[in-house]
Amino acid sequence: MDSSTPEPAAGLPHVTDGFERLWTPHRMAYVTGERPSSEPGDGCPFCVSPGRDDADGLIVHRGEHCFVVLNLFPYNPGHLLICPYRHVSLYIDLTDEETLEFTALTKASIRALQRASGPQGFNLGMNQGEVAGAGIAAHLHQHVVPRWGGDANFLPIVGQTKALPMLLEDTRQRLVAAFDAP
Repeated sequence: MDSSTPEPAAGLPHVTDGFERLWTPHRMAYVTGERPSSEPGDGCPFCVSPGRDDADGLIVHRGEHCFVVLNLFPYNPGHLLICPYRHVSLYIDLTDEETLEFTALTKASIRALQRASGPQGFNLGMNQGEVAGAGIAAHLHQHVVPRWGGDANFLPIVGQTKALPMLLEDTRQRLVAAFDAP
């Protein structure tokens, strides 16, 4: 080994395949199926987040019935989630007032993202139930994912790693300012 090659951990073989490694052990919970609790109250991350201050809860905007929060594991910078405060799992279970605000905050999120970072497109979606891909199926949330030409490359497929050019708090601050803009 030359001086630029790190020493392997005790008892582990040295791998010389020429690849750099970006370790993301926090993602193992998703690989092993140990997802965050979806129990109401202290167990559900979407119930806990509004009880924190905005920076700690990654809250971008608060409404009367719903709120906008950054995704802790974003697909792209600015990946937002619209969530009702009420712990409800299905879109059809929202009250009329919640539905109106849920929709209004989706539109406001798109406008804020356009002001903050000028995406060329968006993916919008809700996964209803675990079988449909919902990571936290018991608390309804809609994804608003900004997209740019060339934002997806080989890294997530080959390296199972997503490179994000901006820290979550920097993204949150930028979006808070864009939400408040006229």
